[in-house]
Amino acid sequence: MSLAEESLPLPLYTAAQVRELDARLIAAGTPGFELMQRAAHAAWRALRRRWPQAGEVTVLAGAGNNAGDGYLVAELARMAGWAVRVLAVGAVGKLAGDAATAHQAALAAGVAVEAWSGGAELRGVLVDGLLGTGFQGELRAPYAEAIARINGSGLPVLALDLPSGLHADNGLVAEQAVRADLTVSFIGLKLGLFTGDAPDWVGELVFDDLQADPQLLAAQACAALRLAGGALPQLAPRSRTAHKGLFGHVLVVGGDRGFGGAALLAAESALRAGAGLVSLATRGEHVAASLARRPEVMCVATDSTYQLPPLCAQADVLVVGPGLGQQAWGRSLLSAVAASARPQVWDADALNLLAAGALQLPADCVLTPHPGEAARLLGISTAEVQGDRPAAALALAQKYQAVVVLKGAGSLIAAPDGRLLLCDRGHPAIAGAGLGDVLAGLIGALRGQGLDAFAAAALAVWLHASAGQQLAVNGRGLAASDLIPTIRQLLEEHAPCLQ
Repeated sequence: MSLAEESLPLPLYTAAQVRELDARLIAAGTPGFELMQRAAHAAWRALRRRWPQAGEVTVLAGAGNNAGDGYLVAELARMAGWAVRVLAVGAVGKLAGDAATAHQAALAAGVAVEAWSGGAELRGVLVDGLLGTGFQGELRAPYAEAIARINGSGLPVLALDLPSGLHADNGLVAEQAVRADLTVSFIGLKLGLFTGDAPDWVGELVFDDLQADPQLLAAQACAALRLAGGALPQLAPRSRTAHKGLFGHVLVVGGDRGFGGAALLAAESALRAGAGLVSLATRGEHVAASLARRPEVMCVATDSTYQLPPLCAQADVLVVGPGLGQQAWGRSLLSAVAASARPQVWDADALNLLAAGALQLPADCVLTPHPGEAARLLGISTAEVQGDRPAAALALAQKYQAVVVLKGAGSLIAAPDGRLLLCDRGHPAIAGAGLGDVLAGLIGALRGQGLDAFAAAALAVWLHASAGQQLAVNGRGLAASDLIPTIRQLLEEHAPCLQ
């Protein structure tokens, strides 16, 4: 993991929560203009580190506090001897309060301020001080034009607090947003920097709390927490007299004809993540392949629903769905699993059959939908899920009274009581078949070793994403099974088997 990722704070806020925190800091004695100055200094330091030889800055300013930050960055650049000018996309006459003071400070320092026009020349490092967290709804003229010009310029771009056009609460880009190379976020990290469309627009992320009182930060409610290595659920070490019966018997149910690999991936993942025993209930045609690949997995040819209840009774955790299919065989096995009182992980076609409404989800389940499956479970479109991923994850957890892992960039773990975690690790190289099967088996193994549903889902998502990120240095072609040994290694580093 990179030091930059681990140095970021854990709490993630909505725009409203950050505004409330800002107001609390001002009420506690830090003037708003001083906070704005601190933000400008933080941004200027980051700009100098990233582009030390640039020598020229063009600030595009709106009409709110984000513009105020931009005017003060321009002042600092001017004082450092850089060529600098501000293109006022928002009318200068609309500036008020601290933003108006910042504008006057820039003028006093000799910064050239020009009204925006479509033909304005962009030069040097472009500083996005257009909208920040103030963006809501639709982009209006002339902001849409200015953002298009920024993105088409080919010049380096620094975004202040949040790329303009990106929604601070959910990472949605409705039309377009500033595509930043570097984003410097202030006071509190915004949830929308990490999920939805955000990974394609934020670039490198730098954070500065503007010297905020830690007690005030701790007192402010947040929308979610980031998963990070120092704050993950922990498996207990094993005693030297431990035996296999202490670490859970995971039963994987799935693998209809043509899909045996999915179920075997889940079973192998559970085994390698430390489950004491792993069984696999699958089509008889897949038994030989399972024994040849992984003889430690107890593979049972399961052609009838009546064979499943005894297998469920012997297990501690059930993982159902990988390669299950939606035909009669898969439907009958899922109905038998749903009747069991064991903790369960539902993935893939188990979720599609659940969405069809023919089954009642048992208690103590983890659901692991991708956005399309989440849309079917909620009865909405995939675009609506992606338009507000945090809301979709929480809605699923509430509807099904289950822990939900909403997969995708910025995977989310939601609990029925409103807790929300976000994993900002991962890599596009792990966008491939079988990765979800590995994750499902991993969650099952962690449940079998004593973690509750929320903790198991959180640790599994982090291990899975971290393994993918570590292996993706070699680029495309990463196979799902490639992750399993690396997950095992990361789990041992995080929670050593022996104390």
